[in-house]
Amino acid sequence: MTEAGGIVGEFFDLKRETDADLLAMQCGDFYEFFADDAETVAEELDLKVSQKSSHGSSYPMAGVPVDDLTPYVTALVERGYRVAVADQYETDDGHAREATRVVTPGTLLETSDADAQYLAALVAEEGAYGLAFADVTTGQFHVTECSGPDAGDRLATELYRFDPVEVLPGPTLRTEDATLQRLRDRLDATFTLHATDAFAPGRARHRVREQFGTETLESIGVADDELAIRAAGAVLSYVEETGVGVLASMTRLQTHSGGEGVELDATTQRNLELTETMQGDRSGSLFDTIDHTVTSAGGRLLAEWLQRPRRSRGELTRRQSAVAALAEAAMARERIRETLAGAYDLERLASRAASGSADARDLRAASETLALLPELAAQVSDTERLADTALADVLARPDRDGAAALAEELDTALVDEPPGTITQGGLIRRGYDDELDEVIERHEAALDWIERLPKREKRAHGITHLTVDRNKTDGYYIQVGNSEVEKVPDSYEQVKSLKNSERFTVPELEEREREILRLEERRHDLERELFEELRARVADHAELLQSVGRALAETDVFASLATHAVRNDWTRPGLHEGDELAIEAGRHPVVEQTTEFVPNNLWMDDDRRFLIVTGPNMSGKSTYMRQAALVTLLAQMGSFVPASSARVGLVDGIYTRVGALDELAQGRSTFMVEMQELSNILHSATEESLVILDEVGRGTATYDGISIAWAATEYLHNTVGAKTLFATHYHELTSLAEHLDRVANVHVAADESDGDVTFLRTVREGATDRSYGIHVADLAGVPEPVVDRSREVLEKLRDEKAIEAKGSDGEPVQAVFDLESGEFRSGSSGEGEPESAAADGGGTDQLREQFGDGSERVLESLTGLDLDETPPFEVAQEVRKWQEELDESS
Repeated sequence: MTEAGGIVGEFFDLKRETDADLLAMQCGDFYEFFADDAETVAEELDLKVSQKSSHGSSYPMAGVPVDDLTPYVTALVERGYRVAVADQYETDDGHAREATRVVTPGTLLETSDADAQYLAALVAEEGAYGLAFADVTTGQFHVTECSGPDAGDRLATELYRFDPVEVLPGPTLRTEDATLQRLRDRLDATFTLHATDAFAPGRARHRVREQFGTETLESIGVADDELAIRAAGAVLSYVEETGVGVLASMTRLQTHSGGEGVELDATTQRNLELTETMQGDRSGSLFDTIDHTVTSAGGRLLAEWLQRPRRSRGELTRRQSAVAALAEAAMARERIRETLAGAYDLERLASRAASGSADARDLRAASETLALLPELAAQVSDTERLADTALADVLARPDRDGAAALAEELDTALVDEPPGTITQGGLIRRGYDDELDEVIERHEAALDWIERLPKREKRAHGITHLTVDRNKTDGYYIQVGNSEVEKVPDSYEQVKSLKNSERFTVPELEEREREILRLEERRHDLERELFEELRARVADHAELLQSVGRALAETDVFASLATHAVRNDWTRPGLHEGDELAIEAGRHPVVEQTTEFVPNNLWMDDDRRFLIVTGPNMSGKSTYMRQAALVTLLAQMGSFVPASSARVGLVDGIYTRVGALDELAQGRSTFMVEMQELSNILHSATEESLVILDEVGRGTATYDGISIAWAATEYLHNTVGAKTLFATHYHELTSLAEHLDRVANVHVAADESDGDVTFLRTVREGATDRSYGIHVADLAGVPEPVVDRSREVLEKLRDEKAIEAKGSDGEPVQAVFDLESGEFRSGSSGEGEPESAAADGGGTDQLREQFGDGSERVLESLTGLDLDETPPFEVAQEVRKWQEELDESS
């Protein structure tokens, strides 16, 4: 393509300045895309492509009307493109254009998604991380640091919790290819390289202080967290550079530390399916199940509470009291929810007002939503059960007088149903501005003169078919049918001939038209000025809008939790600082929605801190343990819980290891993932934590797996001390209850009758030694020959008999699996019996002949072993020692 000039050359110059993927350049009443950008946009958004000639070359061109740009840019950004916008403005010599903003996934205001849309910056130095997260749509701004041995795990947790749509990696991190690639693989986010100097410590600290106040860093306790401050400074710099214009809405810097909340690492959030299922779907998650919010802000806050449970008993009791009161006051609760259903998203409105993108309908909705605050407060105060609860405090928190004043100003200024764009006019209500009122009166008088003109002309000249109309080409005109053209007076000046009529004008009509155009232009200018002043005042009240928005969101969450509790017969849990976790008739909050659930009890305390859970496959062990974790989590977000009664000792963290998926792309097999998750739990959990282990050691050899599971049990019991539920098919572990003081066994019961197995889903005290895996294989449709053969092998294993391998013809081959040696051996005793089954006592002589003195020591140990008194695992350890001795002797 040749070097472009003219308008296309200007397009290329502007695009180079922005470093964006696409550029929308205003050309009069349209935003145009040229060249490759036009082809891309046309393909993505199904736009028509035309050709634009410029300096002897032809370029593809696609465009959208000025007023329709936003939805097109939104669609492109949601597809992962960074879109620059160049606006046109008037100059003394005509007009010029400049790139005014770059819209990216993290700076997109007009998102169609009600969820938070976080922009993140990440700074890494010597194994520590500083993070900043900002949601430009609401003004939310969070910072934190991760350091110490578990910094990497905490980093993963924060990224999973905030789930950013765009990430700005710091200078050091962007050179660490492996780390950066892992982040790219785990996050559904765009990674953008922002200016290195934006991360500089001094510049970042200055920018943060300038934005949030000189004392804020000290007051929230992060003055010494340099990495977090550098990340925050980079976010502020990027928001300013992209031109989104929302810095005025970022009024509050927030941080969080481990002492405030319950630790939920990324693995636990995923395993418990808090906000999405293991398959990545919203439907079927805990959030989807309990979400009855009626506002977007309420939904965001509910998700935040789920992902950030609290440890403060006082705060949780406050929340519970509000939920309890709303659960009891059914009629008031429904009135509150109906009122909230009409609420606008004030947090997002504050950002749009600050950016200058809010329209008259946004401000009209803001006025109506602000007016809901006193209405809701009255509904609460007029209901005796609600008047003295936290709900009343929540609604009293915002500045009600300020909210009422702003609502009244907006209502006074704006018409009830304003148009969708400020260019159309008709935004401002009569009586708001004297000058505008005068212009409108003169404009309407001129229009009234036009409206009366046809009747006057018909009467004056006896013309029946005469109309007055207006279009963009001819302006105002008088149209007369051809049959009466001869009646037209000489004062009429012809402007156009049509097939059946003629168009005329008269000097007075031309003068009125000029007056109307002047008045319309002045009216539009005045309305635009007044509206922009009004929008600026709303932006100045961003903190007020956010405060009211948060109060409405919290009210919505309380009402949602109460609604779910009532509809599903949930109970208010008792909270305490001790170790007891007592759940009577507990249920899984999600599973109970889709099946006839069998409730179960759970009891743990300081003397019973470790439960080994055994039972058949598919019997409900995982569900039982997950519901214990979810009841604890729900209690520590302030919710009621699915049980007939519950007492929950507050925990500092919930850790889970439930199944594992291969991460081969990152070089991690299923077993490696399992071991890394176990390692994180053993390093991170404390005696105040709750640990859920659903199988440990199943991804490796049996002895290795049992050994790991056994040792992990001892470590959690003896060293960590966390309340733990451990489901396992290693029945050898159940003997630990006889040796470790705080270990107890429970099992999920099954009924076996005439070869049929029924899973009762009931948890009972004690252990079981049956897993019924072959029954599950049969249920899964495993071919009948495989199932039948499995039963044969299982029977021989239980009877401690040798197992012969079968060949492809179904006949035994000349090899058997010797249970004594744990190996296949060839040959037979001559009578079709395995050598190991020969009864002539030759096996002992063969051992002596093959292994010498080592066999004597093994035989002595074997003779002295009491199988009735020795735990199975110790037997396994002895067998391993014997094998090692015999290997050394051979």
